[in-house]
Order: sequence, then C-alpha cells, then structure tokens
Amino acid sequence: MPARPCLPWPDKRLRTVAEPVEAITDDIRAIWTDMIDTMEAMPGVGLAAPQIGVMQRLAVVDASSERGQAIRMANPEILHSSIELRPHEEASPNLPGVSATIKRPRAVTVRFLNEQGEMEERDFVGLWATSVQHQIDHLNGKLYFQHLSKMKRDMLLRKAKKAG
Repeated sequence: MPARPCLPWPDKRLRTVAEPVEAITDDIRAIWTDMIDTMEAMPGVGLAAPQIGVMQRLAVVDASSERGQAIRMANPEILHSSIELRPHEEASPNLPGVSATIKRPRAVTVRFLNEQGEMEERDFVGLWATSVQHQIDHLNGKLYFQHLSKMKRDMLLRKAKKAG
C-alpha cells in the first residue's frame, strides 16, 4: 500500500476526537497497513489515524531500532503512568519543519484492541511510551505542541508558518 498524505495543521480533523472502533475487520487491518507504510515513509515512530484523515481510534507505534516491530492498536487508553518524566524532542508530519522537547511519563500501561480483536494490556517504556502517548493525544484531537506554554506554542507555530 502507498503512504498516505498527512493532513496539514490547522485542519480541523486534527483537533477532533476520533471515533471508537467497534470491531477489528479487514478494512481496519488495511488502514493499519497504510498507516505503517506512511509512518515508515516519514520516517517516524508512530502514527494515529486522524493524521491521515481517518477519524477512528487507530494507532501504530514502532520505536524499535531494527524496525518492522509495529504494534497496531485500536481504542488505546492509558491505565497507568509513571511519576518519572522523560523529555523527548517531538515533531509531527502535520506541522513539518518544527519540533519541541516535551516531558511525558517515562512508562505507561496501555489497554487496546489488538489486530486479532482481543483486548491487550502492555507496558511501554522510553521512546515507545512517548510515542504511544503522542498517538493517543492525536486520537483526542491534541498535538504535541499543545503541551507547551502559550508563548512557546505561539513561537513554534510562527516558525512553522515561516518554514511552510
């Protein structure tokens, strides 16, 4: 499958909460495949369906060094977060040319529907945890820069506008 284009900020779909997935079907699996191809083409460590205009609670994450380890998630939700925070430079193909350091919990426990349609709970640490949290933000209509202070966010958006 070809990589899909990512919506440009400020498309309103990027600020809209995605719809829950009722069941894992072949159509859902095909969307996941497109999402993985899109993520690899960026290249990135995760992608949420709303980033490509699909308004469903679907995400893929692959923070492995060797790649090809993508985890497919439907309806992911964070059950537990570590108190310890981990700073990481985050960016988005929806707002190219800029990035910002965001502090997020170092580890999270996430429950989601897997590709077999079974409920799964998994612990994510480090970059995996950062990426999962970043994707869940997208599913909730939020982008990484909304974690910044208003001043830093405004500076980032001005810089992105100049770059674009």
